[in-house]
Amino acid sequence: MGPRPVATGNREVPTMSEPRQPPSPYRIEALELGPMENFVYLISDRASGRAAVVDPAWEVDRVLALARDRGVRITDILLTHSHHDHINGVEAVLNASDAQVHLLKPEAQFWGRYLDLPTLHHGGDVIPLGETEIQVLHTPGHTPGSACYQLGQELITGDTLFVFGCGRCDLAGGDPEQMYDTLRHLAQDLPAETVIHPGHHYAEQETSTLAEQQTGNPFLHFHDRAAFVRYRMHEHDRLRHTPYRPVPAP
Repeated sequence: MGPRPVATGNREVPTMSEPRQPPSPYRIEALELGPMENFVYLISDRASGRAAVVDPAWEVDRVLALARDRGVRITDILLTHSHHDHINGVEAVLNASDAQVHLLKPEAQFWGRYLDLPTLHHGGDVIPLGETEIQVLHTPGHTPGSACYQLGQELITGDTLFVFGCGRCDLAGGDPEQMYDTLRHLAQDLPAETVIHPGHHYAEQETSTLAEQQTGNPFLHFHDRAAFVRYRMHEHDRLRHTPYRPVPAP
């Protein structure tokens, strides 16, 4: 047998015979804030010291303090959608930084804000954050312009995909048929090892992989649009409550 990793505390140190993986050009950190268990994310680009805040809301001072502690400057705000619990800290971040706001054009039209910004996006656009490339995915269903942000094999999903759940479709702008299509595309088009970072801490675990979601997320078990719509709109909230746990595929 070859040499094995040497355990040091909670970290494994590779032996000399094992190739070292290059460090990621970015870091994603989550803060759980507010009464609705929101995850607000800070994406830091290691090379440039630039940072992006995803869905700033609630205790913005804690987000700003995290950026100061990491020695990064906030240059960008990424919005997954425009519901109040995901955007109520935007103005506070803008007051404290010279940041640009990024969101999908359909969401700006639905919201009625930021329609004159040069940073409106379409699905497939790439936002550069120093040496970090952030791909914008248009993922409608929760709102018309909901977005997910992909960095390598990590995906910030907002209220599109939760760990073992998905966003509501009964609010203004929601569309369960679009949500069905969106979730199928995510599951089919992205690598199974993709790590998802949801917009709320609604499960016992904070993150997951798409492979784990395909196995345990009931919203990814449907192959019939009408059955999905019936479950999302009429059955799910009667049958399941947070914290969400995996549901075996039928």
